[in-house]
Order: sequence, then structure tokens, then C-alpha cells
Amino acid sequence: MILLFWRFWLTVLLIFSLTSCNPTELKTEAAQVSQLVTSTIGDPKTFNYAFNQEFPHIFLFTSEGLTTLNGITAKIEPALAESWQVSDDKKRITFTLRAGLQWSDGEPLTADDVVFTYQDIIFNPAIPTDWKDFLKVGAGGVFPEIRKKSDRQVEFIFPEPFAPFLSTTTGASTNSVGILPKHILAKSITTKDAKGKPQFLSTWGTDTDPRKVIVNGAYKIASYAPGQRVIFERNPYYWRKDAQGNRQPYIERIVWQIIESTDTIVLQFRSKGLDVVEISPENFSLLKREEKRGKFTVYNGGAKFQKVFIAFNLNKGKRNNRPLIDPIKSRWFNTLEFRQAVAYAIDRQTMLNNVFRGLGAVQDSPIDIQSPFYISPAQGLRTYNYNPQKAKELLLQAGFKYNNKKQLLDAEGNRVRFSLITNSENKTRVAMGAQVKQDLSKIGIQVDYNPIAFNTLTDKLSNSLDWECYLLGFTGGIEPHDGANVWLTNGGLHSFNQKEPPGEKPLIGREIAPWEAEIGRLYIKGSQELDEAKRKAIYAETQKLTQEYLPFIHLVSPLSLVAVRDRIQGLEYSALGSQGGTMWDKYKLKVVPE
Repeated sequence: MILLFWRFWLTVLLIFSLTSCNPTELKTEAAQVSQLVTSTIGDPKTFNYAFNQEFPHIFLFTSEGLTTLNGITAKIEPALAESWQVSDDKKRITFTLRAGLQWSDGEPLTADDVVFTYQDIIFNPAIPTDWKDFLKVGAGGVFPEIRKKSDRQVEFIFPEPFAPFLSTTTGASTNSVGILPKHILAKSITTKDAKGKPQFLSTWGTDTDPRKVIVNGAYKIASYAPGQRVIFERNPYYWRKDAQGNRQPYIERIVWQIIESTDTIVLQFRSKGLDVVEISPENFSLLKREEKRGKFTVYNGGAKFQKVFIAFNLNKGKRNNRPLIDPIKSRWFNTLEFRQAVAYAIDRQTMLNNVFRGLGAVQDSPIDIQSPFYISPAQGLRTYNYNPQKAKELLLQAGFKYNNKKQLLDAEGNRVRFSLITNSENKTRVAMGAQVKQDLSKIGIQVDYNPIAFNTLTDKLSNSLDWECYLLGFTGGIEPHDGANVWLTNGGLHSFNQKEPPGEKPLIGREIAPWEAEIGRLYIKGSQELDEAKRKAIYAETQKLTQEYLPFIHLVSPLSLVAVRDRIQGLEYSALGSQGGTMWDKYKLKVVPE
């Protein structure tokens, strides 16, 4: 799952913002170069794509893989590789790179860089990158063999057919593998730090001089001011050209403003200072009314490739002989009837109507509605339509009880109370969490609701593992295996029962439930199956299991809506294309005078 990753859940907001900028300087600079200013709600975590766990991220602008995903057709298309051939037995894939590829420093990009990225980084046991989860083949989790055939050809050899492999090569468009420069990074692999670990682990952090970050994408990093902006400038060695032989991208500079307030973003757009803004449910009607007068167009790309959910921490593990979760609460969370009761108690239709203004759909699956692998309730997918009475019955069956104040207690008399966190920067999620708190109070559960800063939240999810329930979202896609790092039991985003962070001692007492292991097994089986109908049947079983056991309680998926000023030309907008924030085809965009 392209998942965010830990910024998994957050959508790019494309704007022209004056926040933290001198307006006079912006106007002067804009008059000299063509530019588009985009926005995100937090600072980048790394300049090293191998360690990215967030979405959106800078690599949408700077990095490419062997292939890419067309945001309109959903087809995998050539990128750094101009072509590929699959052997008859489906166990060998040979990629031919484009002639004359170069890195942003002008050095040649060859098959050596491809082999280096896979063999020395991804397959290296000393380097903890989530890319590993995408490329483990079969039940044994072995990696394919990679061989250089010539400066422009590489061959991947698999122990068995591996259906999702091509989707793992699509680069930043799907959070998949991007090719990294051997001539810059090779030494950091073999050189050890004071702890005996490869220096690569600390290479290209956000304290790195951006001019030293060498990339292969449409743009390179020109500068970074923490808390303010990242500025990208056109990569003069980027390979794409238009039909007339003109180099792409056309836009010379992209400014990624770091703005925490969505209210400020909308205000700037309405005052005609911004080019593009993602439309949230609360501002859709206002912006739609202003569309003609404001000289912008509102685009509807259909249902977003995003699932918003709540999840309970099911981890029974201990760190330093202390449980991650209070054992009393852990018993609640690991009681199936408890999770199912919570699902029945949340009025998702009201959430859709009130929080989303009807601009979305109730979500019942970890696989996106737009994916051909999605199954509907009519095909056996279990749903949890609002039924507080059913929720109470399930709780009573599981041994819970009510006191004379209608408060829910467990069998030992403990008041059922837990904390819920979400990222405070996202107004829609804050509103969703408020309704969850209210709905659960109706079945006697007290929710201590605490929206917190995104960076604090992600640290809890990926490092301290100190959380009880969270509300966030995963960015998805067409290919189910993109979610392997969520569903494999040791996957980097298996958040509801996360393994210990890289480099730490294993958690003592962490347990894998049989249903949890079965979902992971089915994801492996799905990757082994080449017959499309059989693959669909396998992923149908995974969806039935996830909806039965509820590691995630899915809520609502919004529509993909954006407002774009008419002076931005060449945009082809779709929900899938907006995975890059309307920028999947950024190399074709132009800024023209109004």
C-alpha cells in the first residue's frame, strides 16, 4: 500500500501561498521564471528515498523508477527503462534503459545504478527500508536475483512467478522503488559509523546541503528552509522531451510551502494568491460558487485512493519488561466482540453526511473501491451499519456490563476508557474523531480525544509504539500487493501490531493472531498467482478476514476534489493521478499568463 508512508494518509495541497514569504520577492522571482507553488502540512523527514515513510513527499518531484504509473489509464508505462521483456516461464524480466540517461549532476545513469539500488541497498540486511516488503518472493521471503547484462540492460531472476513485480518498479508515483546513484552513495554502504552500521543510514538527512542530493527526476532540490519551504528547480538532465524535442518539465521551479493551517490555504486561494488548492468537504460549496469569477476550475477525480479508519493497538509485547499497552486495555482491544461493537456504534452515514457533506462514500475494505480487486457487500464483504443496540449486545456477550450510570465496565469492574489520537492539522479528521467520541459515548465508552501534531503522532506509531487508538488514513492504489508492508506480519506498516523499530531488541511477548498470519499468507499467495481471476479470489478472502476481525475499522473515503486556476495548463486530473497531488504528469504542466 502506497502508503504513506507515515505521512500515509495526507494529501498534497497544491497552492501558491504567501505564507513565510516576502510577497515582493515572490512576484519578482515569478516574473523571471515559471513556477508553481505547492503546499504540505509538515517538514520532510528525509532526503533519502530508501527511508521514506510519509506521503506526500519530496520524491514525487525528484525521483523515478524503472517504470511509472499513468494517472489516467492506470497502466504501467516506461520511465527510466524504455522497455522490458518477460520470459515465457514468467521467472525472468529484462529491462532496457533509455540511452543517454543522466543524474542531476550530469553523470551517466546506467545498469550499475539499478543493480546498486537493489543489490546493495534493498537486499542488504543491514539497511532497513520498507522497499524490502514489496520485493520478498514466496513464503520464504527471498529476493530476486539481479544481473547486469550490459550498461543498459538488467535482468531480474525469480525463484517463482511474482505477479506484482512490475508495480514495485513504478517509483515515486506509487511510493515504489526509485533508482539511487551508485557514484554518490556506494561509499556510504561500505563505510561504517561508530556503532558499526553503514553510514548510508544517516546519509541525506534533511540537514544535508540540498545541492549534494543527486536525483534522476524532473526536479532537484535547490534549497530547504525548515518550517518554511522546499524549493525545487528543473533538472537540466531529465530525460523527457516533448514531440518537438523540447526538454521537459516546462515549469522551471516548484515551491513546496510548509503550511500547517488549511484555513490559511483556502484564504490565500480565494484572495487569488494561490494557483491550486485541494478542496475539503467544508469548503466545496464556497469554492464551487466562486469558480467562474475566480477564474479557476473545480475538478472531481472520483473516489480518492485513500482509506480513513480507526485502529486499536493489539500489540501484547513488552519493552524493557514493561507492556506497551495497559494489560487491562489490551484485553479489551484484543476481544473481537469489542472491536465489532465499536464498528457498529459509529454512525458512518451521518459522518458522511455531516463531516463530508455527502462528498464521499462509506468504506468497508482495505482495498480501494476503484481497484478491480475490491469486493462489494453483495459479494460477501461484511459491513457494520450503524446499530448501537447490536453493539451493546456484543459487549454483554463478551462479559462487559453496565453500571447504573449506563457506563460500560469490563468483567472486573474497570471503566472502559481509552485515548484516541489523530493529526491536529487535518480539520476533517479532527471532526471525524469528535463524532467517534460522541458515538461511543452512547454505548457507555469514554474516549479521551487528543488531536496532536503529526510528527508527534508518527513517532508514537513508528518508534515508541505508545498509543491506544488512532484515526488516520492509508493512501492506496490499484495493486493490492502495494499494501504488503501493512499486511505482512513483520511489515514496516503493520501498525496495529507493529514489530520493534529497526535496530532495537525484539519485543518480548508480541503475539501474531491466527487470522493475522492468514492475511499475511494470503498476500504472499496473491503475489504468486498470475491468473487474474484467481488473484481476485485470493484478495477477496483477505478482505473478508479484515472485515471480520477488524484490525482497522474503516470509516469514509472522500472524493478527490481540487480547484486549479485556469492559467495552469496541461493538467489531466484523476483520483489515481492525484496520488502525486495533481502532479503525476508534472513534466507536461505549463503556467501561462491570464
